[in-house]
Formats: sequence, structure tokens, C-alpha cells
Amino acid sequence: MSYEYLYDGSDSSLSPKKYNDMFTGHRIPAGELGATTSIQTANQIKEVTNLLNQGMKVVEVSTISPDVFEMIPKQQLKEINRLSKLTGSETTLHAPIIDPSGFTQQGWDETNREVAEKQFTEVVERAHELNPTGNIPVTIHSSQIPGTEHIEVKDPETGKMVEVTQKMIAVNRRSGQLVPLIREERFFPGRVGEGGKPERRTPEELLDSQNHTEWINKITNLAFYKKEADEILQGSVGDLLPSQLKYEQSGKFAITSEHEARAFEKLKRADLFLDNVQTSFTSLFDDAYKYSEDAELKKGLNELSDEWKKFHNKNKSGVNNPIKYITEKSRLLDHSIQVMRGFDGPEMFKPVEDFVKEKASETLGNVAFNAYKKFGNDAPIVSIENPPYGSAVSRAQDLKELIQESRKRFIDKAVKEGMDADQAKKAAENIIGATWDTSHISMMRKQGFKPEKLVEEAKIIAPFVKHVHYNDNFGSTHTDLPPGMGNVPMKEVMDQLEKAGFKGKKVFEGGNFFQHFQQSPHPYVLEGAGSSVYAMKMAPYWNQTFSNIGPYFAGYGTILPEQHFQTYGGGFSGLPTELGGQVQARGSRATGGTPMA
Repeated sequence: MSYEYLYDGSDSSLSPKKYNDMFTGHRIPAGELGATTSIQTANQIKEVTNLLNQGMKVVEVSTISPDVFEMIPKQQLKEINRLSKLTGSETTLHAPIIDPSGFTQQGWDETNREVAEKQFTEVVERAHELNPTGNIPVTIHSSQIPGTEHIEVKDPETGKMVEVTQKMIAVNRRSGQLVPLIREERFFPGRVGEGGKPERRTPEELLDSQNHTEWINKITNLAFYKKEADEILQGSVGDLLPSQLKYEQSGKFAITSEHEARAFEKLKRADLFLDNVQTSFTSLFDDAYKYSEDAELKKGLNELSDEWKKFHNKNKSGVNNPIKYITEKSRLLDHSIQVMRGFDGPEMFKPVEDFVKEKASETLGNVAFNAYKKFGNDAPIVSIENPPYGSAVSRAQDLKELIQESRKRFIDKAVKEGMDADQAKKAAENIIGATWDTSHISMMRKQGFKPEKLVEEAKIIAPFVKHVHYNDNFGSTHTDLPPGMGNVPMKEVMDQLEKAGFKGKKVFEGGNFFQHFQQSPHPYVLEGAGSSVYAMKMAPYWNQTFSNIGPYFAGYGTILPEQHFQTYGGGFSGLPTELGGQVQARGSRATGGTPMA
């Protein structure tokens, strides 16, 4: 007896109580759900057609690799737009993964940021071809570098769980290199706690220490080499006193003996040391002026600048008296070092989130403004996505601040070019927002956070969300499952977004799912979202009907296979034998009718 006689089917689709454990509890119309194309091919027409043939109303052209995006002919994007019009579907775009703040594997550089801005400008302008009369969302990752991670620990005083920083990434603002600062426990002389307990140092404390140490080390090095120069200088100046006296009497500096000649060589060597000290001082001055926000330090630096200006003006016509020139330079360097030593110094190492928000907002604000300037109210939306948790700017508050700063950059640039401030503000709010990825933020769970934290994050970002990547997972790794197959609180998250007025599209990124299960994830997305089967948005729903054919993990195999109809004479295109249908012959030409057992 075959399994067909053992399998008695599922509950009735008409049963109002028929729900399964995939339904998230939050219903989403099928027309708001979509999927991404393959990231591995530039043949996006084929990919889009494949998704449209599955009945999807939303398709996201996903081109993660810049090289793949560059291979898409411009005619393809226009043809995709025609397909969208013919099928009544909508298209979105996922931009290539490029760090908008300007980081590469070699670190940060302003030139790299400018290149990223040009690349994203081209991406957004090409995205306009997909929908020239509407605001197509273009998803751009906020960063591509590691960022701050948090954990929850028990407060020893209150006994409550509190959030603390476990790891911080700092950026050296001059070199652009990243420095990890990890919460640690260390033993220090004179500071060992009761019972031999170590002292805990937070990443914030390590950052302060890093900045202080950097400043002190540079000043100490200056003072060390200055001392070397002074020792040489003192030994030579005394030996050159006769020449100095002659200079004061005649106005000419002249070496008249071998002893004075050797002393003069020492003087030149001291001057060389002082030149090296001055070069290091100039670099330190630049760092302090460029990266410090201390008003008193800036005032001291301005006073130093005036003193050096006077010194150079005094000696610009040439060095007629080398002893006086070098000794004055030495005294001025001494004074400069003392002034620098009196301040805490600049913030040379900055938390990566602060750095990224500063640099990426310039890129994204400019990209959005350039698009608005070219396309007006039909400009694509610059939709900034939270990357997987553990990356920079992956938390809701950081993403919110990046969006706000990008909008400010947009407004400042627009007003500078003559746009009304209120109009600029409205335009910035329309075309700069967030793509919220529900599985990316779920990766907080690996640090011990509860599902409620994901809902809190959604509430923070909700007013800025333009687009959603509607993915589920278990929070440990960067994976994407259809909603209802993981443990993301999808209903609570979507409730928060909709309370804030979100009405955009929800796209499932199902490349990994297809790779493992070799089938379209879209029916499962519809099931998890509880979408209505019919356009009236009423019962029956996909979570009531799709499970009736057995989900992919049910283990019943193929239900009602083609062989069943061939054997017994029925099918969707043929009549049963008792009504005149004929069973097609199988096997050799000499054999016809029903196949032999």
C-alpha cells in the first residue's frame, strides 16, 4: 500500500481555527511582500522574470558585488521597468556593499570616501531607471567594518541586568587604522582588590587611556630629542663666543680658528636635531588643532602660531647670526612643548560609530542631494540599512543619528544652493531613511539579549523606516529564514514599525534558503505573514492553506504525483478513462495501455 492511502491530509482550509506555528501573528498583504534576485549574476532580467513568474508583486534587484553591478547593461534596467509596468509589480534595489565612510582593507582615507560617494551616486542614478516616476528605495549598508558590541551584566548594587560595552572599535583619526578595545580585568600594583580580585577596565576607560597615552608619549619624545639638541648646543655656543663677539662688533659672522670650526659643526648638528624636533612639533600641532574641541587648547595653539610667525618673519631674510637664530629657535621650542604639556590633548582615537556617522553622513547626504537635484521629487530614496549586529552603526540609535546627520548635510547643501529651508527639510525626510533588517539586529541575541530588546530597537528606528528586510533567524549567525521559522518576534517588531506609520515593502532575502532547500521560499513567506489568498484581504489565508499540501519538512514526499494521474487516467489536462480519456502508452511501441506492474 502506498503512502497516499496512509496520508489523510490536513485540517480543512475553511476551518477558522486552522493556524500553524509558522504564522507570526501579524498579517501582511501579499502585494507588500517580495524577494531578492540572485547576487551572483548580472543577468537581472532573468532573475526578475523568475520571481514575477512566481506571482510576486515586489522584486529587489540585489547586486552586492560592485563588479556584478557594473556588468548590468543599462538596457536591462529599462527592460525591468517595462516588466514592472506590464505585471503591475514594484522594484527596489540593494546597492553594492561599499563602505560609505571610506574604509577599505587598508583603513580609512578621505580619498576612499570620495570614491564611495561617486560610486553610490552612480548606483542611485541608475536605480532611477527602474522606476523613473517613483521613489524607489535604494538600500545602502551603513558600514562594512566591525563596531561596538554590548552585553548585559548584573549590577552589583541594584542586582538588575544592565547593558555595558563588551568591545569597542576605535579609529586613529590620522592613520585611519582600527584599534579594538575589549573589556578586561587586570592586576595593577597597589590596586588589587579584596580576595585578590583584579580591577575591571571598560572599553571607555581604555579609550581615554589610549588618547592620553598617545598625547603624553608624543610630548615626551619631543622633550627627549630637544634635550639631546640642547646638550650639543650648549657645548658649541661656549666655544663660539669669540665669533659671536666679532659679529656684534662688525656685523659679520666669521670662523677664524680650527677650534671654532669644530664648534660650528656641532652647532649645525644641534640645528639638525632642532629641525627634527620642530617637524615632530608641527605634526603634533596639526593633530591638536585638527582633532581637539578644547577651546583653551585652541587659544594656546593660536598664540603659539603667532609667536612662530614672528620668529619666521624675523629670520626670513636669511641667517646672518646662526648662534642667535638657533638659540632663539631652541627657546621657542621649549616654550611650545611646555604649552602643549599643559593640556590633555586631542581625541586622536575616536569610537568607530562616531567616526562613521561623521564621514558616512557626508557621503550619503551628498548622494541624496545629487539625486534630488537631478530628479526632483522622483529621486530614489537613500535607504540606509543596519548591517549585521557587531558591525559599526548596527544599533537603532546609531542608525537614527546617522540618518539625522545625513539629512542635515542634505539641508545645509540645499539651503546653500538657494532652496527654502522648510522645503529642503521635507525633501530630506522623504528621500533619506532606513532599511530595517530584522535578522541583522536579531544577532544581538548571541550576546544574551532577550527578544524584548529587538522590539525596543524597532521602536527607536520606526519613525525613519522606509523599507524592511523581512527575515527571521535564531540570532547566532548571519542567516535568513522565512518569517516564522526562527525566533525573531516578528509580530511585535512589525507592530512597532506600523505604529510609527510605516507602509513600505517587506522583502525576504532568501538566497541561503534556496541554496539549502532548492525551492522558492516565497510560499513560506506568505504563510508566515498570514497573507490573504485573495485580493479582498480576507480569509482564507496562506497560513490556513499552504500547510495542507505539507510543508517542506513534513516528510510525506510528493503528494498526488504525476504518475498517479498517468496510471489511473486522470489529470489536470486529461479526462478520466470512464469519461473517454486514454492512458498514454509507456515503454516500447509494442506495449500500450496501462503499464505492467
